[in-house]
Amino acid sequence: MKKVMLKIDGMTCSACSSGLEKYLNKQKGIKSANVNLVMANALIEYDEEKLSIKQINNFIKKAGFKSLGIYNEKDEESKDKNENEKVIFIIFTFLAILLMYISMGSMIGLPSISYLNMEINPINYGIVLLLLTILFIVYGFDIIKNGYKNLIHKSPNMDTLVSIGVISSFTYSLYSLIMIIKGNNSYIHQLFFESAAIVIFFVKLGRYIDGVSKSKTKEAIQKLVQITPNKAIIKIDNIEKEVTIDEIKQGDIVVSYAGDKIAVDGDIIKGKAHLDESFITGESKPVNKTIGEKVIAGSFNYDGYLEYKAEKIGKDSTISQIVKLVLEATNTKAPIAKIADKVSGYFVPIVIIIAIVTFIIYLILGKELGTSINTLVTILVVACPCALGLATPLAIVVSEGICAGKGILVKKSEILENAQKIDTVVFDKTGTLTYGSLKISEILNFSKMQEKEIMQLAGSLEIKSTHPIGKAFEKYLEENNIEILDTEEFENITGYGITGVIKGSKIILGNYKILEKFGIQNKYKEEEINLSKKENSIVYIVYGNEIIAMVGVNDIVRENVKDVIENLNKNNINTIMLTGDNKNTAEVIAKQIKITEVISNVLPDKKSDIIKDLKSKGKTVMMCGDGINDSPALTISDIGVSVNSGTDIAIDSSDVILIKNDLSKILDLMYISKKTIKNIKQNLFWAFFYNSLMIPIAIGLFKPIGISINPMIASFAMMISSLTVIINALRLKRIK
Repeated sequence: MKKVMLKIDGMTCSACSSGLEKYLNKQKGIKSANVNLVMANALIEYDEEKLSIKQINNFIKKAGFKSLGIYNEKDEESKDKNENEKVIFIIFTFLAILLMYISMGSMIGLPSISYLNMEINPINYGIVLLLLTILFIVYGFDIIKNGYKNLIHKSPNMDTLVSIGVISSFTYSLYSLIMIIKGNNSYIHQLFFESAAIVIFFVKLGRYIDGVSKSKTKEAIQKLVQITPNKAIIKIDNIEKEVTIDEIKQGDIVVSYAGDKIAVDGDIIKGKAHLDESFITGESKPVNKTIGEKVIAGSFNYDGYLEYKAEKIGKDSTISQIVKLVLEATNTKAPIAKIADKVSGYFVPIVIIIAIVTFIIYLILGKELGTSINTLVTILVVACPCALGLATPLAIVVSEGICAGKGILVKKSEILENAQKIDTVVFDKTGTLTYGSLKISEILNFSKMQEKEIMQLAGSLEIKSTHPIGKAFEKYLEENNIEILDTEEFENITGYGITGVIKGSKIILGNYKILEKFGIQNKYKEEEINLSKKENSIVYIVYGNEIIAMVGVNDIVRENVKDVIENLNKNNINTIMLTGDNKNTAEVIAKQIKITEVISNVLPDKKSDIIKDLKSKGKTVMMCGDGINDSPALTISDIGVSVNSGTDIAIDSSDVILIKNDLSKILDLMYISKKTIKNIKQNLFWAFFYNSLMIPIAIGLFKPIGISINPMIASFAMMISSLTVIINALRLKRIK
């Protein structure tokens, strides 16, 4: 299966996006399709052996839309195009005012133009309104065309409603004008040209404002995209050459001077400097970088000279991976969004049926044909699926951007809905609650061998391990200049320890469980308890089936962990430490950070069983781990959160990645989630309330108490409805 993100043209409301999504998901070869109205794109997973991009583009065309090719987050709307749209809109604003003056000026006491007076020169009056309305129909022909296409493809949308209304109003007005020309001046009050024209004008005004607002929702993503420089300096045979960022190849030596931005991800081979990485780590203080350390594209070089070897370029760079994850997240649907989409799918056909039924009832009741048509047009125009469809995706896109800006990568939109429901947070210990920078604190020698000799055997075996404890032994060997010995038959026994053969003898390293596994008698349980009380993880060293030493390895608790746990506890969220360490070590750290519950001596593959058990008890569980041994538990939890370095964000099985290993960000995530869902509910309430109120008014149910509207007021109300939802969604940007 292959994934592709395509840019889609022609979507104007949620009925468009949900209709296209349904159509694509029905096609053979397409596993899943998620269409994003706000970002105007579609994320499609398909079988490349059965389908090509060209065939998918044809599907989109058949559905009544247009594929503009692979979605490129760097693409920006042409400034000339935007400027032209603005100029055209200003011209039609003037024409709309002129049209309203001619048709309705005398009603509000404005001086009339005798040549165009409806009573004195009805034919002139009607023809001028016709010509002006034709200009508006040409201006809004894209609306009429899209409305017709979507009706033909059985996926009617807002354009369909407007199109039917405009064509009905225009056609009847044209008939009335013909009757006037024939001499029947009674039809002068049956001209509704201005209704058709002004409806198009207000829809266009709404689209213009909508376009500006949607651009604002993309700002966080655009900031990430634009954070890398367009050009850089590379060094070839000691000669510096300026190139575009696309010309940099993996392995090139890139030069960075003070004031420059780092062009691509890489490894420093010369120099040192303070770099600002706040855009990706959230750390406001500049970080000192020197030879052997990694640099991230987009970092700002404050004060030094660096030469670094290009490692990750183009789509593999950290920034590209982040943008990809954020974009893909905006294309997933939160449960609350699926409900809105489902409602939107039925909304337009229901409105059309209501309008037609009302039209027929009006005729049966003896109302004039003009009045009946005007009511039909009003109902069609006042209905607003846009407000309903924008309620969720706008809020989600804004919140995704906020999270990305805070160094929280959310892979699925449903996380923004579920994070506020979490009542239990489970933490892995090593590398999550602690820094994972383990060091050897104490060595208990139970043999006649020299300590250096014991550590040489243990260290030579441990450096082959991927567990953080292995790094502690490796560091010990480096600091004490101990030679590494050749190891054979290395075996990693997950959750227990490791074994191997050195100089023909078998070495066993691990916790007390590995002793039980190999049937080795443990005579040093008391020593283990004492060492554990000092916050140590315990490593037994076995040589010749005898325990020759015990090593205490300890770690440093992350500086803000205690505050995070305290905040979670204050909010009645249960906190649990889940670790493979022994009970004594785990409880010492738990007491230090005030975590409420400890589950110790748990093998990595059994951690997922603990999560399953918690969920079976009705708990909504967030698991925080390092993304290595915790993968099964992260996957099975309601929300899996991985603490990870900024340069390895794409390898996790989690739902959320904390780019900077800062657990306080889970509090931010819960807060943003709470605010987002509140905002979405407000938007949906307004959208449902608006339609529940305005459609009955448009039908004429409130005429007996003097409340009624015409198509022009209906189109203005529809625009205000969408605008209200947009403005409310943009309020999320104020989240700090």
